[in-house]
Amino acid sequence: MKLAIPLFCAALAAAEPDWKAVEAQSIDIFQRYIRTPSMNPPANTRAAAELFQKELAAVGITAKLYEAGPNGQINLIARLEGKNRAKKPLLLMNHFDVVPVDRAAWSIDPFAGLVKDGWVWGRGTLDMKGIGVMQLMALITMKKYGLTPDRDIILFSTCDEETGGDLGVRWMIENHPEQLDAEYVLDEGGFGTRDILRKGKLVFGISVAEKQNVWLRLRAKGPAAHGSQPIPDNANMTLFKAIEKALAAPEKGKPHPVIAQMLAATGGAMDPNKFTNAIQKNTITLTTLRAGVGEPVKVNVIPSTSEATLDCRLQPGVNAAEFVSEMRARINDPNVTVEELSHPDDTGASNFSTPLFETLAKVIKKHHPSAEVTPMMVPYSTDAPKFRRRGLPAYGFTPMILTAQMVATMHSDEERIPLDQFQTGVKMMFDVVRSEF
Repeated sequence: MKLAIPLFCAALAAAEPDWKAVEAQSIDIFQRYIRTPSMNPPANTRAAAELFQKELAAVGITAKLYEAGPNGQINLIARLEGKNRAKKPLLLMNHFDVVPVDRAAWSIDPFAGLVKDGWVWGRGTLDMKGIGVMQLMALITMKKYGLTPDRDIILFSTCDEETGGDLGVRWMIENHPEQLDAEYVLDEGGFGTRDILRKGKLVFGISVAEKQNVWLRLRAKGPAAHGSQPIPDNANMTLFKAIEKALAAPEKGKPHPVIAQMLAATGGAMDPNKFTNAIQKNTITLTTLRAGVGEPVKVNVIPSTSEATLDCRLQPGVNAAEFVSEMRARINDPNVTVEELSHPDDTGASNFSTPLFETLAKVIKKHHPSAEVTPMMVPYSTDAPKFRRRGLPAYGFTPMILTAQMVATMHSDEERIPLDQFQTGVKMMFDVVRSEF
């Protein structure tokens, strides 16, 4: 009888989670997290980090905070120990920071964490507070129900992914690399969809590659003058001509091998739209224009300088230095400078013939049996390449089915995700963490 009691307690501790309770806790944390300020700039993520730290402490998991900057730029590391010490950990990576909002363009308060009409609304719901909560809840649920993962699981939450990671991933790699010693990295990126890749076909992408991020500033110079007297070397007109030449970049290169995998999954072709167009070629987007004298600007003054920024995204394997050099050659104007604002990092694609990739595919098929699972390239940038450069397979895993309309809210207005997909995502992330791979 004395043996029965401990055995009974152990069985109880390792029971299957009460999913109604888990879902209730998940949405409560998610709402509070959306309400927690973490906009970048200034990337003050102290409150967000302390929220995660408190929730982890409640189940006995210690989370350490790392102050990377003078204004509350905080990174977090927590570890759930696994059974097999011979295996290196799985690193679950997310970022606390979110991009700014244009409040006038939102129909609701973007920081209210509102659940309405089957949606969770707010800045960061998709990018990427929702995924962060899924990762957080995977650790909390495992610990709460007495489940030990096969290997250590590290939760890594960063403070400034939206501005390049200088105080986030880069700072941690430079200052605390021992805390990030893992075998695999799981980040944001791929997702499931029925209308972006192939209408009517459920394709679930796990991102293994992303395009290089090349940001440029064009600055044109000319004489200042009175607007009543047009001049041929108006800086604004010089800039317009330079932009036109810059946008005329020739198409180059063969389709990337990851694109070939996606084409196979979609039946040989992907539907044409802005997402599929972007991942299959180099792109250049005019994002800002700035000129004028005074505040408010004087209409009757021709300014001496005029500026524009270009967001260029290059296919893996494209030489970024050559791309910029060719753009300067096309513009070929002594009155226009081309300044590089980013540091592109071409790390290629992660190997997708791994036990973790296979596990992700199995989890997807468990919850979405009709899904076609494929490696995926994404057009936007994440922190994953910083680990790919170190030789780690890094995958983007957003365990939700999203429509084109939903994906379009990322960095835009009315950002939101379906509540049911969030709840399913919590279960899928848990299934990954408790799997052996």
